Amino acid sequence: MGKTIIEKIISRNTGIENVKPGDIVTVNVDRVMIHDIFIPFVADKFEEMGFTKLWDPDKVVLIYDHLVPASQIDDTRHFQRGNAFAAKYGMKNVHRSDGICHQLMTEAGYVKPGNVVFGTDSHTTTYGCVGAFSSGIGYTEMASILGTGTMWIKVPETIKVTINGKLPENVTSKDIILRLIGDLGADGATYQALEFTGDTVANMTVASRMTMSNMAIECGAKCALFTPDEKTAEYCEVELTDEMKDLVGDADAHYVREITYRAEDFVPVLACPSQVDKIRPASELTGTKIDQVFIGSCTNGRLEDLMRAAEILKGKKVAPFVKLIVTPASRKIYLQALENGTLETLSEAGAIITHPGCGLCCGRTGGILSDGERVVATNNRNFLGRMGTSKVEIYLASPATAAACAIAGEIVVPE
Repeated sequence: MGKTIIEKIISRNTGIENVKPGDIVTVNVDRVMIHDIFIPFVADKFEEMGFTKLWDPDKVVLIYDHLVPASQIDDTRHFQRGNAFAAKYGMKNVHRSDGICHQLMTEAGYVKPGNVVFGTDSHTTTYGCVGAFSSGIGYTEMASILGTGTMWIKVPETIKVTINGKLPENVTSKDIILRLIGDLGADGATYQALEFTGDTVANMTVASRMTMSNMAIECGAKCALFTPDEKTAEYCEVELTDEMKDLVGDADAHYVREITYRAEDFVPVLACPSQVDKIRPASELTGTKIDQVFIGSCTNGRLEDLMRAAEILKGKKVAPFVKLIVTPASRKIYLQALENGTLETLSEAGAIITHPGCGLCCGRTGGILSDGERVVATNNRNFLGRMGTSKVEIYLASPATAAACAIAGEIVVPE
C-alpha cells in the first residue's frame, strides 16, 4: 500500500515504516511558534511542569503580532512576560513588529519542506503550503514540547482534492478554498489531512497555496499539504531534492475521500455571516451595501494580494463613506509594496494603510465596527463579535472581490 503525503512525513520523522491512519505516534518537533497572546500561559505552564531549560532554544520562535501595537492596557503584560521568558531561556528568534506569525514562519525560513511544526494558533496549518506538517496546539501541549522536543499525534486520514484547468479571470485560490469549505462543511474534514494536487495547483504561486492551507482549519482539517516543487524550493531558499519531490501522494495510497474540481467552474464567492461554510456566489449578493473593506491577514495580506487589489483600484476611488483598511502581512511585504508603487496606488484610491500585523482580523488596532455595519474582509473567519459587536456582519472574500466592493460601496462581482 502506498502512502499519502502526511504518512510519508510522519514515517520519515519517526522512523516507523508503516504508519497508518489512527496510529498514535510520537514525533520529533523541528520548530515551534508561540505568539503574543499565548506566551504568558505557555511560560507559566512550562515552569509549572518543572522544566528548567528549553529542549532547543534555536527551534523556538516567539512572534508579537496580534497585540502590536497594544490597544488594551493588559497587552503590555504579554510583551513583558514574553521578553522575560526569552531572556531567561536564551531564545533568540523573537519578532516584535515584523508581521504576522504565519507569514514570518515561512518567509523568514523557519519552516522547510518535510518539517514537523506546531504553533499556538489554529492557522498554523498554513505551513503545509511548502510541504510541512504543521498544526495548531494549546499552551499546555506547547509547554510540553518546549521541555521535551516531542509531541504525540494521531496519524490523520487524508482527503485528496484534485483541481485541473485554468481559473477564470478574478477567481483566486481564496475562492477555491471557500468553495471547498462550503462543500465539506465546517466540520467536514475534522482531524483529517487535506492533500491538494492537479495542474491548477501546480501552476499556483506559493502565496496562493498559503491561502488554501491557512483556511484548511475552517473545515476542521489537521493539516493541508502541497507537494514541494521548484517554486517551493526558491521560496524556501533550498535545493529541490528527490526527497522533497517524493512528498506526493502515491497512486495506490488510501484516501478516505477524493474530490475533483474543474478550475473553469469556480466563480467569485463570499462566506456570509456568520459561518465560514455559508458560501454564496458574489453574483447572488450583488447590491448588498457595505460600510468597510479589510484587505490583509495571514490569509490574504501578501504582496500578490495587495497588487491584485491595487490593479482593480488604480485610477478609481473608494466609495464615499466606505473605509478601506489595508494591512500587509509582514514588514518585508510592506516594503516591497512600497517600492513597486502598490501602496501609492492604494493610498491614492483612498485606502487606510496600517502597520504589518494581524490588525482587524482579530478585532484589534483600529477598524472595529458597530451594530448593523457590514464589512467585506479577506481574512479567514467571520464569527460573531470578531470585528466589533455581535451585530456586525462579516463577509469573507478574495482581495479582487474586496477591492471591487470598496469601489462600488456594495457587494459586486469583480470585473
